[in-house]
Amino acid sequence: MLLAAQVLLACAFVPGAQPRLAHAASRPPAPSALATRARGGACSASTVRASDAPPPALKPPAAIFDGAIAAGAAKASMPASKIFVLAVISGCHIAFGSCLSMMVGGAVPGIKEANPGLQRIILGAFGLPFGLLMTLISGAELFTGNTALVTTSVLNGKASVRGLAKSWFYSYAGNLVGSLLIASLFAASGVMHTGVVAVATAKVAMPWAQAFVRGVLANWLVCMAVWMASGCSDLAGKAVAVWFPISAFVAMGLEHSVANMAIVPLGMMLGAPVTVREFVLANLLPVTLGNAFAGVVAIAVAFTLAYGKGK
Repeated sequence: MLLAAQVLLACAFVPGAQPRLAHAASRPPAPSALATRARGGACSASTVRASDAPPPALKPPAAIFDGAIAAGAAKASMPASKIFVLAVISGCHIAFGSCLSMMVGGAVPGIKEANPGLQRIILGAFGLPFGLLMTLISGAELFTGNTALVTTSVLNGKASVRGLAKSWFYSYAGNLVGSLLIASLFAASGVMHTGVVAVATAKVAMPWAQAFVRGVLANWLVCMAVWMASGCSDLAGKAVAVWFPISAFVAMGLEHSVANMAIVPLGMMLGAPVTVREFVLANLLPVTLGNAFAGVVAIAVAFTLAYGKGK
């Protein structure tokens, strides 16, 4: 009671505060507000700053675009050694997802024969989405996502072409190392079934043009997953943003270069009749080029035309 009386007396001598005395007396201020008023010697109608308000669950499109520019600039300015280490981590994450996809969706021959659509859904739902989500939450570096984010920053004058080349090169190299590491561990573990042998063989036998186009379509969806997740403020929102496009690209049989860095070598380790040369020239090269084309044209250029300077 004594403290409340002191606060009311203090308010009485602040200009403009008298009309609020009756309201203040009927509803005691919160402890945090009392402390603030005692220190400042004034009675404020609002004790919560606007900056304390929680961020929106989903940013508007233009704000997501601005965030992509900032993220791309940060990636381009990162030391090469750090990009490489974070890319190794991302390669491991995507490889874990690829192996899970093969172990679950790739191991239901009965469902595949009776209901191939359901088998494709299972293949997409379990695996790659969690691999990409781990990459995004941990801040790891994924080459396919960088083709969109860093390019967007370059197109809007916030990063250099040299920084883009550094980001692409070291993220790609690190993704390859991480993917091969996890593929080797799974090959030695004995838990992977031989169905991955057939998958690896089929990927290499695909016509070059088909592999390129499938690479375009796949990374269009991967980059959109990264783009949408960057606009979400909580883990649940990011998970939903990732799950739909990533499960879709896997279910549709599209091609992702970093995922293939694990799947095809793993199949080779388990007996697939594929040489390193065949893997690189017949699959990895066209898929990588298709992935890069999608990140640059379908995402970076398209959104810059929509939301860039003066839009």
